[in-house]
Amino acid sequence: MKITCIALDLDGTALTPRGRISGRTREAIEKALEAGIQVVAASGRSLDSLPGDILEISGIRYGITSNGAAVYRLSDRKCLSQCKLTKESVREILKYTEGQDTAFEAFIEGKPYAQREYVEDPVRFGATERAISYIQSTREPVEDMTEFICGRQDILDCLDIIVKSEEKKRELWTTLQENVKDVYITSSVPQLLEISHRDSGKEAGIRFLLDYLGLEREGLAAFGDGDNDREMLSYARIGVAMGNASVECKKAADWIAPSNAEDGVAWGIEKLLEETRRVL
Repeated sequence: MKITCIALDLDGTALTPRGRISGRTREAIEKALEAGIQVVAASGRSLDSLPGDILEISGIRYGITSNGAAVYRLSDRKCLSQCKLTKESVREILKYTEGQDTAFEAFIEGKPYAQREYVEDPVRFGATERAISYIQSTREPVEDMTEFICGRQDILDCLDIIVKSEEKKRELWTTLQENVKDVYITSSVPQLLEISHRDSGKEAGIRFLLDYLGLEREGLAAFGDGDNDREMLSYARIGVAMGNASVECKKAADWIAPSNAEDGVAWGIEKLLEETRRVL
């Protein structure tokens, strides 16, 4: 069966290390769109932090955002599917992080908020130098995120916990997984634990969108680089991991592409289009 839908992770996948779409990758995406293939952005980013390079490609009509917590039609920002954290889960998350050396990001209706200290100096919290401009240009700084979250327990799309060490991240992940109900936990970058409702995840988002569009799973190809892409790549008929992908992401993939610095997405789309021509 020919490919009818391509789900693209963004950071570390479709975007270069500088956070842009290369000319070759843009051209490959546009060729896929011209061939009648739905190209979908599938990101841990919220709606308001999707990059302009993606939004400028008019043929990309749908976005899976916040690790599947919300699916949008991009042209008019219409939310097609959404699952918010429960109040009980939020209270439990706050309980198990109380007194910990952590900070929060919160996402509400596609808008990201974050602790002011983190926004002002992301590197101090474990972010890379390359991430500074992205964080500072997209996050609304908040003085007291715990208070902010407490007052909005019933409207949160998802929460990120910023953890400074990998050891602490693994420990907190285990604690929350064992003690907090109704949550889906994943991670796309070393300093973040990304938490949403248990019905979230990029796989859940693409399942919904395929059904919404009347497309078959057998026509799905998915590209990613992080642990939060693993399930989506496993679900797709053809899962493509970047050369820079995590170990778990590569294990889930059918193909290993060059890295995002080497136009891995363009390589994969070109290969898919070539195989589609053979089928036809």
